[in-house]
Amino acid sequence: MVLVAGFAFTTLDASAQSGNPGGRTNKMQNTVETWKEDMARFRARSEENRKLNELADSLAGIQAVAAVKNMDFVLEAQTVQFRNGATIFVDSSTNFISVKGRRAVVQISPSNFTSGPNGVGGVTVDGTISGQEYKVGKHGYATYSFNVMGVGINAQIEVYLTPGTNQASATIYPNFNSNTVWVQGNIVPYENSDVIEGSSL
Repeated sequence: MVLVAGFAFTTLDASAQSGNPGGRTNKMQNTVETWKEDMARFRARSEENRKLNELADSLAGIQAVAAVKNMDFVLEAQTVQFRNGATIFVDSSTNFISVKGRRAVVQISPSNFTSGPNGVGGVTVDGTISGQEYKVGKHGYATYSFNVMGVGINAQIEVYLTPGTNQASATIYPNFNSNTVWVQGNIVPYENSDVIEGSSL
């Protein structure tokens, strides 16, 4: 009887010293399972957001192509690059190429500190469109080119659309000099644009 009691005491004492390792293991397993569930929910949300972003880009791309084909769009520039290689970030509300029917406006206003000839930091020129052409090349990349002639401008413009989005770039080739300008930004329908048009030359 004494031996049995002593054995029971020894067993209880060993269990107490062990600190209940089984409990720690269960707690760790619960933590891992919770982490796995959180990661699964995160991946599901990320996938959903990715699909929503792709859908938004696709719809914006379809809208941009339609606007270009209808000659009713604005390329709101985010960057402007000059012939010397200098590239600057610009305000898209004052730097743009717009087409509305047969009228085109090209406005480059890189400065936020001086008014410039157009009153908004640069130059604004507008003219009449001719010789427009829309074509689609390899991998769905489309190009819309046209000539624009007016009092302050005589140039050829090529707009390059990125498939599946409304992102685009454009090259402005002045016919009277070699001061080529490149712009990059997004195409939006004319009525959806909030650009600020300055005084044209």
